[in-house]
Order: sequence, then C-alpha cells, then structure tokens
Amino acid sequence: MPRIGSYDVIVIGGGHAGCEAALATGRMGLRTCLFTMNVDTIAQLSCNPAIGGLAKGHLVREIDALGGQMAKITDAAGIQFRVLNRSKGPAVWSMRSQADRSLYKFHMKDALDRVANLSIKQAAIEELLVEDNKISGVVTASGETYEARAVVVTTGTFLNGLIHIGLTNYPSGRAGEFPSVGLSDSLRRLGFKMGRLKTGTPPRIDAKTIDFSKTTTQWGDDPPEPFSFSTREITNPQLPCFITYTNETTHTLIRASLERSPLYSGVIKGVGARYCPSIEDKVVRFAEKPRHQVFLEPEGLHIKEYYANGIPTSLPVDVQLHVVRSIEGLADAEIVRPGYAIEYDCVYPTQLRHTLETKSIGGLYLAGQINGTSGYEEAAAQGIIAGINAALKIKDMPPLILQRHEAYIGVLIDDLVTLGTKEPYRMFTSRAEYRLLLRNDNAEMRLREIGQRTGLVTEEDYSRFTVKRDLIAEEISRLKTLRASPGEINDALIAIGTTAVGEKPTLEQLLRRPEVTYEIIEKIYPSPAALSLDAKQYVETEIKYEGYVRQQQRLVERMKKLEFKQIPPDFDYRTVSGLSREVLGKLEEVRPETVGQAGRIPGVTPAAVALLMVVIEKLKRKHPI
Repeated sequence: MPRIGSYDVIVIGGGHAGCEAALATGRMGLRTCLFTMNVDTIAQLSCNPAIGGLAKGHLVREIDALGGQMAKITDAAGIQFRVLNRSKGPAVWSMRSQADRSLYKFHMKDALDRVANLSIKQAAIEELLVEDNKISGVVTASGETYEARAVVVTTGTFLNGLIHIGLTNYPSGRAGEFPSVGLSDSLRRLGFKMGRLKTGTPPRIDAKTIDFSKTTTQWGDDPPEPFSFSTREITNPQLPCFITYTNETTHTLIRASLERSPLYSGVIKGVGARYCPSIEDKVVRFAEKPRHQVFLEPEGLHIKEYYANGIPTSLPVDVQLHVVRSIEGLADAEIVRPGYAIEYDCVYPTQLRHTLETKSIGGLYLAGQINGTSGYEEAAAQGIIAGINAALKIKDMPPLILQRHEAYIGVLIDDLVTLGTKEPYRMFTSRAEYRLLLRNDNAEMRLREIGQRTGLVTEEDYSRFTVKRDLIAEEISRLKTLRASPGEINDALIAIGTTAVGEKPTLEQLLRRPEVTYEIIEKIYPSPAALSLDAKQYVETEIKYEGYVRQQQRLVERMKKLEFKQIPPDFDYRTVSGLSREVLGKLEEVRPETVGQAGRIPGVTPAAVALLMVVIEKLKRKHPI
C-alpha cells in the first residue's frame, strides 16, 4: 500500500463531530487532515434544519465557551431564534435556532479552510492501522496509506448505513450518499463490540404547495438572542415556522398501511430513539391521541422546501403523500424528498475512556453517532472533547475530563462510558443532577477559562469575557451593599403587588423577592457599568437562586470524595471479596476510572462500592503514590 502522507491527527467524517474535532486539533497547532466522503456535504444538517432545543442548547453554549464553532455558525446561519421554557426556572431555559442549510455548510467550511495546518481530503477510509495496540494510520478505499499519531472517528450514520422507504431498502450513509462498509468491518476485526441503531427523517414539502393560511404562524424572539457569547447581533432576516396537526384521517391511513412499514413488518432490526418516534410509532403507541403536532420549518432563506417536523416516517412514498395531504394546510402538498429510516452500526461506548479514547487502542478516539448518540449537538460536543484530548495526548499534557457538575458535556460523556446505551442517546435537562449549576446563561463562566487554557479561545473572546466577568462581580457586590430608601422604592414595590418596606433593605434582598426583577431595581438604582442584557439576566439569576446554588455546591463537594478517588487501571476486581457475580461482571466490563463512576454503573450497589473502597484504601496505604 503506497504511503501518501503523515499527520499528527486524522479525523474521519465531516459531520458536526468531525468539524469540531478537526478545528480543535488544527487550532491547537497539530497537523490535521479531515477525511470526508463528500467535500460538498461537510457540516450538512442531515435531518432537522435547526440547532439547539431542550438541553441541546446548553451543549451548544458549552461548546462555544470552550472555543468551539457550532454556536458561531448557528448565529451566522440562523433564520429564527427562540429561548424555550421561559415560563419555567432558568435551569431549564434552552436556546433553539432554525438554520439556513446552505449558509450553515458555507460558514463551517469557511471556518475549516481558515485553519492553516488543517487539510481536507475527499476519500473513504476503509481500514484503521494499529501497531502495538496504538493507532498508526488509515487506509483509503483506493489503497493509499496515511500515517497518524491519533485518529478521531466521527462517521455519523454511515457505518453500514441502510436506508428504508417502505419495504424497499438500499445501502446508503445518508440519502444519495454511499455508506462506509470497510471501516465498520475494520472496527470489528479490532475487537470492538458493535450494535445497530436506527433513526429517521420526515418528508420535505414544496413551499409553493402549502396553504399557510390554514396553519398557525410561530415567530421567533424579537430581538433574537444569539447562541454564541461572542456574537453582538443577528443580522439575517428572520422567518416564521408554521404549526398544523395530524388528524383521525391521517391516523387511519397510517394504521391501514402498517404492513408496508419496515418498522412494523420486522424489516428494521436497529433500535430507534424512544424520544423521537416515527409517526407510525406515535399512532400505534398513543392511539388515544386524536392528533399530533406538526411544525413546518423553513430550510433556508432561498430554499423553497419545508421540513415537516413531527412526522418522521419510513412508509412507502405513495402512503407518505396521502398522509401529508390529509393534514390541514397540506391538501395540495407535493413531497420534494420523501422521509426515510436509516439503520447504522455503532460502537458500544462503555469501551471508551472519559477522554473518548478507546480503552483497547491508544490514540484512537470515537465521537458522535458512532458512540450511540443522536443529534448534531451531542455529536459536536463529543467532537470538540475528542479533538482536544487527542491534541493534549500528543503534546504529552493532562487530558480534559469535564465532570458532571461542570458541564452537560460531562454528563453526556459520563452517561455514555459508564451506563452505555442500547438506543440513540439524547440529552435532557433531567439527566443532569446539578442542573442549577449548569444553566444556559452561565456556560461561559463555567468553561471559558478551560477553553482559554487549551488554546481554543481567541484573545479577543477571552478579553471580552474577563471584562464581562468583572463587571458582573462588581454589580453583584453593589447590589449586596447598596441599601434602598423606602421613599424611593415603595411605589414601585406596591405597583407590582409586593409589600412595601419600612427599613432600608439591600438591593440584593429586594431582588430575592419573586416579583422584583433586575429591571425594576435598575430603573431606580441604575448601575454605573454598562451591562449587556445577558449579563443583567445572569446577575438576577445568581442572586435569586443563590441559596439553591449553594445547596447543590455542597452536594458536589460531598460527591468529589468518591469522584476523584482513582481506581488503578489494572485493578483486579476479583480481589474484592463479597462482590456478586453480576457486579463483578459489570465492573470488569466497564473498568471504571474512579469510585464515583463505579457507583453509577447500573447494578453496582452501594454495598459493593463500600467493599471496593475498603480494598482500594488498603492498596493505597500499601503502595502510596
């Protein structure tokens, strides 16, 4: 096999994980090559033309705080922005944006092209080369060999991808693109345990054939709030989405066609996501519901297609057309692209370390749907962590492992490598036990310093952050010390339905009242500093929830005693007497890195953790580090 070139890092796959991984390693000074099967589909929004959503928006902001690209690209390509869950507490506020598909790809490709030591090559990788249990390079489908010190695999749905439309199926990694078969075989030969998952997409509708007058218009926030902490304002024109619903006619058509569904005829073997079911699944599993919501989402400013969010399907095309036309506003609709289901191979993620490096092969990292996740945001979050850790390992520096109390990214990765997954994993705020610490608005405060230390945060962004951080600290200090005069504040308090004050409370004490907002305080006692809107919101949230935040921080401190108690990599669990066969098997399969991680493995009891602690403490006293 001819040797063509040599790189520090090779990234396989040009999706959202691959882009973040390649940008991270390239910007950290390593010679990087991104291999993709089609240069024209780099950063393709393969399914929903949107970024963010419940908990997913937190991931995007954390990527941004670390110096990643997704939030900036979303702001450059966004055509509608909304903050979800505004009526609930700030811990679950999440950002979401509709994106222009073409603009998103253009801006991400431009970001990649601007990294001097990052190359992009169009080629299918068929084989991973390993020497002495360490990655050494890759082989393309045409037989060329490229050497590498680290490889990041981010193949999305392309590993042995199989598309289903009705009872017809054909190999494909995405509609109109070839699958990756050889690489999947290579991973199996290397001893990785593989699984089979499924995802799906709805039909795209020709905009000219939609009667929008029979739908409900849904606009975004005005003004739109940017995703990135670095974006000053959104400049794209903003477009609405439209809401309609399925009905009994829709459901009758679907039920009558289930024998032609690959999902219900047994053709599809892969496991789908419970939280994003097909319309067939919805009709069968929720038979009592008379209708299901459908969001008609624009694909772009100049793209005359709408994404029918809410009706992903793998039914035959003729059935899809009847189903679509049964929905209000879509009586004359034409389908531009039919919906489909796709099955693909994944690697069970318990075979990974928290760095996303594989346990069995040094220098080999996996990120994205190959690890069993669903969604652009989960993929991008893994991509940036895999890229950072590949670079840090090559530089012989300590790895970056985000803990569960530090970031949703930490929750995501810990869930994957500790619990594993047998269905496509999706992030939810409920997965985070410290979600008041991991708010959407404080991602920059939590992670910007870490991003700056890795070298991914620019000087300009870091300088802007430090100014903002200092202004916030000064304002919180002012609110804690400045006292309000009853004569100045009581009229405003009575006007909003809260009790007047007789003494001189601090502004902080007033702001703790549920009815009092920072805006009310600011009108009477304006800050001498020019705080941005997001900084003002941050100040208000920090003060109102300070007691709850402290409570969660105390829980974190207790958790750290177990979380940072290391288990030796070669620890023999058979030396722990009293462990059941089931617990022993789980510990040997996952091989947790810390006692805290061991306690989160399903089936590992508190009693088993206590036994493990005793042996580790004895070992530590016998062989102190």
